[in-house]
Amino acid sequence: MLDQERWNRIVWRCRRGMLENDLVLTRFLAARGRAMTEDEVALLDRLLDLPDSELWDLIAGRREPQDPAVGPLLSALRRA
Repeated sequence: MLDQERWNRIVWRCRRGMLENDLVLTRFLAARGRAMTEDEVALLDRLLDLPDSELWDLIAGRREPQDPAVGPLLSALRRA
């Protein structure tokens, strides 16, 4: 379980300039956010480091991640 400060940081980072990303990330956090493990949060942080267009291409399935470790989290985002 995430502490409040870490949770607030993740929520803030999920607010994106691209509406599509914002909607997917908001739904994902509503469904799974508080139950995420520290490893999942670290992977999400890595995805959130990407520019909006690259993140959307991954979520939309237009391209696959270079790092296969983010695959399961990306699949969960795609289902959100």
